[in-house]
Amino acid sequence: MISKKLAIDVLNAALATGADYAEIFYEDSINNSLEIENGRVSVSTANSMCGVGLRLLKQYQTVYGYTNDLSKKGLMKLAESLSHSFNGERLITVTKLDMIKAKNRNPVKNSYLNVSKEEKIALVKEGLDAIKELNDPRIVRTRGVFLDNHRFVAVFNSKEKWFKREQEFGRINYAVVAANENGFETGFEGPGTQDDINYFRTKISPKEKALHAATLALQNLDAKECPSGKMPVVIGNGWGGVLFHESCGHPLEASAISKNLSCFSGKHGEKIASDIVSAVDDSTMPHEWGSIDIDDEGNLGTKRLLIKNGILQDYMIDDANGRRMNREGNGACRRQNYRYCPTSRMSNTYICNGKSSPEEIIKATKLGLYAVSFNGGSVDPTTGEFNFGCSEAYIIRDGKVCEPVKGATLIGKGFEILQKIDMVGNDLALAQGMCGAASGSIRTSVGQPTIRVSEITVGGRGGELK
Repeated sequence: MISKKLAIDVLNAALATGADYAEIFYEDSINNSLEIENGRVSVSTANSMCGVGLRLLKQYQTVYGYTNDLSKKGLMKLAESLSHSFNGERLITVTKLDMIKAKNRNPVKNSYLNVSKEEKIALVKEGLDAIKELNDPRIVRTRGVFLDNHRFVAVFNSKEKWFKREQEFGRINYAVVAANENGFETGFEGPGTQDDINYFRTKISPKEKALHAATLALQNLDAKECPSGKMPVVIGNGWGGVLFHESCGHPLEASAISKNLSCFSGKHGEKIASDIVSAVDDSTMPHEWGSIDIDDEGNLGTKRLLIKNGILQDYMIDDANGRRMNREGNGACRRQNYRYCPTSRMSNTYICNGKSSPEEIIKATKLGLYAVSFNGGSVDPTTGEFNFGCSEAYIIRDGKVCEPVKGATLIGKGFEILQKIDMVGNDLALAQGMCGAASGSIRTSVGQPTIRVSEITVGGRGGELK
């Protein structure tokens, strides 16, 4: 790590020509990956990353650069180069750096750095062996991956503050490809945590996750094409929350709100959703995939109530975009690594529990679609328009979950869907994934209980729903 004395020198060099804020982001991380494909270890890699990102602000202007030359000469060269973007008088001189302390909500007892490759391989094989025992010739490819990351970060800024943060992440992935005369289908499961390897032994079952991926791939081989048209849609808990994450979460980030590029700009305090909808972005959840004790600007992680009983309460704000909003950051500033300029991002974002059971929601639906999970899509934050493909879906008939269907696509606008949620379940669950945006790919959790939307346009090649 760079010293505080060197950090002060670099900050002052960066501030010499009139920037009103400077920030040094130091990162040292170790990444490990093991991959087993069709029963054999095909990939075993370890890599490290160490470098510094330097950000300068002047009112609404932002300049960013990075280097992995951590010598005083290298860091001063970066600072002087970026400072040439401005040509004013010095506004700030840094004389000291006081430490910001944050509670560690994600302690890891047994570091992944101390876990052998053999132990990780054995863990992955638990799931792969369960798939093999199915002895189904339609399964043509299996892949199991274990990923772990140890990340140390230190940030120094011209507010004369500095902090450090240490995190560890682990994730296990299973991908299955099944094929027959109808073509091929895939299934995927990928739980992750900021807990240690015991999470994968006691909190989840690799065998169950792998078998679910295989079952999904096999089921979709013979599933009929999804009907199309406007219909009620029940969206499953956990991974179902990716729809809210993409179509409503991103438009609630300050990077869009502050520039009036969001469908929710200017709607603070207004009704944007059904009365039974409340939503949260919470970076304080212990050991959860998207949690942070302190964000990349030095603001403590918080639980942000975004929507309460349909009323828009707050946004996810970073200090830089907050300048346009006359708001300070609320702990939502994140980035992939030192090569990326940070901005407002989600952490663990979910719709809160309601009063209905999942069974009640299904039973109350005479004819519609049950979308359990999604495999990708797109959204325009400016308009809220989205397009999402379902990876697991079923037809609901007379209040019962019936035949599986494939090729289902949900089409609509996020702010319209929020208004049409007419039932919210009591089975909140979270799922882990990676979210890509301007500041890179970061770890986030999505989530919700089972919900019902009274009407969504569903795309499919199965004709009219009957």
